[in-house]
Amino acid sequence: MKIKSSISEKAFSVIGLAIVLVFTFMCLYPLWYVIVGSVSSGVHASTAFFWPTGFTLTTYKRFFSRPDIGRAFLVSISKTAIGTFLSVFFTSMLAYLVTQQKMFFRKFIYRYFIVTMYVSGGMIPWYITMKTYGLFNNFFVYIIPGIISVFNMILVKTFVESLPSSLEESAQLDGAGFFTIFVRIIMPLVKPIIATIAVYTAVGLWNSWVDNYILVNDKKLITLQLILYEYLNKAQDLANQMKNTVNVTGVSSASSAFAVTVDSVRMTMIVITVVPIMLVYPFAQKYFTKGIMLGAVKG
Repeated sequence: MKIKSSISEKAFSVIGLAIVLVFTFMCLYPLWYVIVGSVSSGVHASTAFFWPTGFTLTTYKRFFSRPDIGRAFLVSISKTAIGTFLSVFFTSMLAYLVTQQKMFFRKFIYRYFIVTMYVSGGMIPWYITMKTYGLFNNFFVYIIPGIISVFNMILVKTFVESLPSSLEESAQLDGAGFFTIFVRIIMPLVKPIIATIAVYTAVGLWNSWVDNYILVNDKKLITLQLILYEYLNKAQDLANQMKNTVNVTGVSSASSAFAVTVDSVRMTMIVITVVPIMLVYPFAQKYFTKGIMLGAVKG
């Protein structure tokens, strides 16, 4: 039996839906505007609002024909993939470790990690420490410093504590050790929170550029994000370089000059750096909401 909705309830639903649609549009349109501008002819890059004007991929071709872009893209993908895997694994292991009642000084160690979220030595001690560890001009400077995330550890710890303790006890009776229980029992059960922290970690690693800016001078280790930073600051110079370069597909320099402007260069670079990390969300969406909600039940 259907229950008829009153006029006020229908009006509330319509207004609520309208508000959601407006906010959705406000969130998605800036990205759509940048994508449209990046594939529009240079002179129309900033005036094409909903659909490309003078569709062209000239700026993209110019970018990917530059050797530094391909190498930087590979470095960014590598540091994000390797860093995310190691950070998720070791952060989850630490979170599981501090849930063990028989661990010596468990509460002290947990609180010690919490303090590091609020107290920092500052930029200079951090720089000296990284250099002392031999991470200057080293690919692992992108990986090792962030291999443990205290915030993510709290989320995983809270999730693990919500699991039945009988699962762990039965495994111990069967002779399973700490590592076996963690890998074969805990990890499969905490997939939702694992997916959540994996997204957080991947986004943070992908967007990071300060470590590259301060600790890496080797051009072979430059990341896409630092190139974005430098290109956005020098967009005019880069646009002029692209105009003066003969297109590998045979496009004349005159038409290339028409297709490449400062705005098109900036928009293309933003799309190249933003879209890849956005592709992570569809794969983690299945677990993401459940993970963040369950991980926030306890404090």
